[in-house]
This record gives sequence, C-alpha cells and structure tokens, in this order.
Amino acid sequence: MTTAHTRLATELRALRKRAGLSLAALASTTAYSKSAWERYVNGKALPPRQAVRALCRTAGEPEERLLALWDLAQAEWKGRATVATPAVPAPAQPPPVAPEQPARPRWAPGSPLKLLLMLTSAYVVIAAGVALVLLLAPLRDTGPGEPLSANRSATSYVVMPRCHGASCEGEDPVRMVCTVVPETVSTYRTATGALVEVRYSEACGTVWARMWGARVGDRVDVTTGGPVRDVGIMDSADAEAYVYTEMTRARPGSVVRSCFRPAGAGAHECFDVPVRPDRVRADQVSHAGARPHPPLGRSGAAPARTARVTWMV
Repeated sequence: MTTAHTRLATELRALRKRAGLSLAALASTTAYSKSAWERYVNGKALPPRQAVRALCRTAGEPEERLLALWDLAQAEWKGRATVATPAVPAPAQPPPVAPEQPARPRWAPGSPLKLLLMLTSAYVVIAAGVALVLLLAPLRDTGPGEPLSANRSATSYVVMPRCHGASCEGEDPVRMVCTVVPETVSTYRTATGALVEVRYSEACGTVWARMWGARVGDRVDVTTGGPVRDVGIMDSADAEAYVYTEMTRARPGSVVRSCFRPAGAGAHECFDVPVRPDRVRADQVSHAGARPHPPLGRSGAAPARTARVTWMV
C-alpha cells in the first residue's frame, strides 16, 4: 500500500467515525456493499473515486481535499515498480541422440489443427469486441465523475431522506440522510477566526449549523424561532475536524438565527439570515451598525447570503 493510499484510508476512517456512520449505514445509502466499505476504510483496496464522493456527500464533508488525496493515491498505485521475476536456470541439455527422419510439422501450411486454432481465435476476438461495445454503450454520454442514471445502469440508486419537517426536529442530519446536496445559506467568519455555516435541506425542510476552525469550549446554535439546537467543541478531536448541530424545521422565507459563543468571556456573535432570500421581501434583510467580517464563498457551494450580524456581551 502506497503512502498516499495509507493517508486516504486513514482519512476515510476518521470521516466515517466523525459522521457516526456504520458500515451497514454506508452500504444502505451508497452503491457499495458493507464488505467493500470495510476494505476501503481499512486500506485493503483503493476505493473508486465515486465511492469517496459518496462518503463525503453522505457525511456532509467538502469533497475537494479527499478527492485530491485519491488522485495522488491512484497515481502512486499506477506507478508502483514491478518486481523482477527471478531467472529460472536453463535445464541441463539432454545427451545427443541419433537423428531421425523428420515428420511433417503439425503447424505446416494447410494443417487442420492450425486452421482450427485460427478460427477459434477469430471467434474469441469478435465476441470480446461485441461484449466491449455492449459494456461501454451506457457510458457513451456520461461525463468524467458523473454517476450513471437509472436507465443506464442497474446499479444506480436513489438516496431518500428519512424524515421531513416536524419529524426531523432534533434529529441528526447525517443519519436522516439530509446532507445529500444541501444548500449553504450563509458562511461567516467569527472574530476568533472560527467559521460558522448554516445549511438548508429542501428535501428535509430543515436547517442546521456547523462550525470548524474553533477552540475547545466554543459553541454554536441555530433556531428559526422554535427550539434552539446547539453543539460545542468538547476536545481536540472536535477542534481538528468540525461539529454540527441537530436539525430544526425551516422553509423558504424562514429567518434563521445562528449564534457563536466563544469559550471564556468573549462576546457572542449572532447573525440572522433568511432561507432563499430571493423568495422573500428585500426589507427582511438589513445590516446592523457593527461591521461584520465578510462572508466567505466556498468552491462548489452557493455564495454566502447577506446576514444581519449582532454582537452580544
């Protein structure tokens, strides 16, 4: 196993553990079996690129870093040096024998055995070509990294959320399969450098907040006017990764309030942002007198929404 492959397997195991996903849960929400995931996360086999993307989507993890690591692992895997085969000593020469009258060679022109082998080889080549055409036909219109549609492959699958609206209240977004293609409502950098992001799932009708780059003791919460869902950085493992709150119900036009509460006696930073602000009146969004840090855009994510930010002591 190459160095990059070892790092990739370690990262996949850590991501699965952070997301609280069992091998059986991965098998039920992706196109790969439980035994296949066991080989991938333990470094016994290099996973397909699509498997790495499926795990990142299921866990709500940005996929760019792991896909870059996968590219490196694949390059190292293809470039491994081949092991030279030890030379086999030549057999001892038999003692010379008296020459005999040469018989007609079996491979002479017109030999029935040669004709039969030629016909068999031609049949095998034709059959292999037909099989290859049939195999590649579903992939003809599929771009690089694009999953097969349902009418192109029998292994296609559809991941369905396990709750919606009120039934999702207080539930984990990963376990309820609400992190598949969520929308980034807003991303905000706090005064301490931590990043807070509000996520919205139209399929589940919910929002939640996640935080990374924070310190032990920092907390973040989210609410749409009902229950407040919060989470905190409990140890160094949380600080090195990211944490996310449980879900609370939301719909287009709902105003989400998220508050960052730093460890110690630092000021609380709260911001309000509407879900799908293009569907609500513009006067529902305004700026407070204090100047916040600018929202951050993320590669592959929707631009951060304008938010009303308030500092609270």
